[in-house]
Amino acid sequence: MRIATFNANSIRLRLDTILDWMAENHADVVAIQETKVDDDNFPRLTIEEYGYHVVYHGQKTHYGVATISRMAPTDVTFGMGDPAWPDDKRIVAATYDGIRVVNTYVPNGTKVGSEKFDYKLRWLERFGDRLGKEIQSHANTVWLGDINIAPKPEDVHDSKRLMGSVGHHPEEFKRLNAIVEGLGLTDCFRKFNQEEGQFTFWEMFRPQIFERNLGWRIDHIYATQPLANLCVACEIDRGPRAGVRPSDHTVVYADFNA
Repeated sequence: MRIATFNANSIRLRLDTILDWMAENHADVVAIQETKVDDDNFPRLTIEEYGYHVVYHGQKTHYGVATISRMAPTDVTFGMGDPAWPDDKRIVAATYDGIRVVNTYVPNGTKVGSEKFDYKLRWLERFGDRLGKEIQSHANTVWLGDINIAPKPEDVHDSKRLMGSVGHHPEEFKRLNAIVEGLGLTDCFRKFNQEEGQFTFWEMFRPQIFERNLGWRIDHIYATQPLANLCVACEIDRGPRAGVRPSDHTVVYADFNA
């Protein structure tokens, strides 16, 4: 099964890119973040016309997640599942042929020391509890999406300069490690590739930033151990970022013999 993640930065602007990539790469499940559209205006019919299934959870202008698949999803859930926690349209989970796929758009955090940064840290702590419950019920679980953290020096183009900034901060590393190590997850990409300069996100506002490869690896695919043992490949496809009217992110995909 081929499972992918892509922050589209508006699904309506990048729907052709998504559908073309799925067809050309024979993807089975694609998790989309930053859909930026409320549910009433989500392009469900267009996706279904191509023969795909889709589940989505979004709002106008900000955030939003969707998962497109060749097979019908089961046991679909949205959000934290906690009535005391705000529903910020960042999580959708579903099961596809026995694999639980948890699609997330982790808060950015905006600025270290801000309320939004504090919210990001608390969100990660709360999400770790939620993901743990998913794994208790589903041994074969994939957690993927725009995680908004580059956790290692090799995951960002200039770690020395950027260390301590949003996305590359020790407090973020601590929360992410608590999830990954605490739940026994494997970073599928790093299972196969330890090289520097492997990025998934390049800012738009600086000239030639993609061509100069001044990027961050913040889009991740993690798998529980039974499923990680079945992962035979995980790669970054830079093609969508190099296309016409691209998102500032690109696609990451993993292949599982499951």
